[in-house]
Amino acid sequence: MVYVADAIAAVPERVHSFDDPTTGLKGAIVIHSTRMGPAAGGCRFHAYASDHERSMDAIRLAEGMSYKNALAGLPLGGGKAVLQMPACPVDRAKLFQAFGREVAALRGAYVTAEDVGTTVADMAQVRTATTHVAGLPAIGSAPGGDPSPSTARGVFLSIELALERKLGRPVKGATIAVQGLGAVGFALCTLLDKAGARLIIAEPRTEIAKRARKLFGAEQMSVGGIVGAEAEVFAPCAFGAVLTARSIRKLKAQIVCGAANNQLATAADGDLLADRRVLYAPDYVVNAGGIINVAAEYLAWDAGVASARVEAIPETLRAIFDLAERESLSTARAADRRAREIIAAGPASGDERADDKPHVDAHAANPSRFEESKAVNRFNGGRLGG
Repeated sequence: MVYVADAIAAVPERVHSFDDPTTGLKGAIVIHSTRMGPAAGGCRFHAYASDHERSMDAIRLAEGMSYKNALAGLPLGGGKAVLQMPACPVDRAKLFQAFGREVAALRGAYVTAEDVGTTVADMAQVRTATTHVAGLPAIGSAPGGDPSPSTARGVFLSIELALERKLGRPVKGATIAVQGLGAVGFALCTLLDKAGARLIIAEPRTEIAKRARKLFGAEQMSVGGIVGAEAEVFAPCAFGAVLTARSIRKLKAQIVCGAANNQLATAADGDLLADRRVLYAPDYVVNAGGIINVAAEYLAWDAGVASARVEAIPETLRAIFDLAERESLSTARAADRRAREIIAAGPASGDERADDKPHVDAHAANPSRFEESKAVNRFNGGRLGG
């Protein structure tokens, strides 16, 4: 993995940069690896402080997608798009149409979808320029739409496994500290509350935090302070690099299992968690539900196949825990090792890569649903402020 504080990053296969002052589109698509298939990963839309910060985020996220897709058993490589959120209002529809043209220029080497800051409506605009996009409105019972529920489900199942393995207890009655209530974080809280967990939440957006307190009876802490919450599980569900040498010293939870990508600031922080006997569930293992949903939509898999793959996430996690224990590794290093082994071996004989068969574009045959998704974007105002 590429960690935030590491001085030398792995070299990706390709970096496709763009800057279009006319639409406000600025950013890059980073393709880390296409060994297992076309690079797949979401499009992040964020107000980065600098070009360097944006570039480093893209590189580490793209590598994380290679590992995530490999361990999830998907016929896909790893990539990521990161877009700079403009400081001034722009036409959001035109910006994402322009982004679609950049995806199209890669001729299928990269498949995009939602990520932090982007929506189903945004992906519908991308679809006006390319078919290499998922996260479009679901058609009937087929996979599609917002992948957040699938991501949350995988994290919830992983928390169940981690609690049983580390503490020998169920979710019911356990205290879970959830940092960040975006689409995935809020969905995770819903699942945890239904299972009888006691929730502590951290969310800077007042209305969302208020709603969570009311719905779940959750205690609220500050975004920075929740790392030290009295809880069995700390679930980071916002941005990465939350686990540093400094924050780990404050950690009271015995388990870390959340949806955020790149939670470890450095590889050494994974070792530090292991030294402190904190069970860390590697983020790209537990949060794979979203990309499984994206792959199922893009490759026209049956919904049952997608659901079964999400439900199998805990078994992948169990194998990583077993490997770490057997080889005296941190769970982070065990996951990295296994993912690299899979990628180095390449697709198994007889396995079908995602680019070995024509992409099934269900939306081309269902224009009414596509027009509906564009209408959603118009309803949302179609404009973006910084």
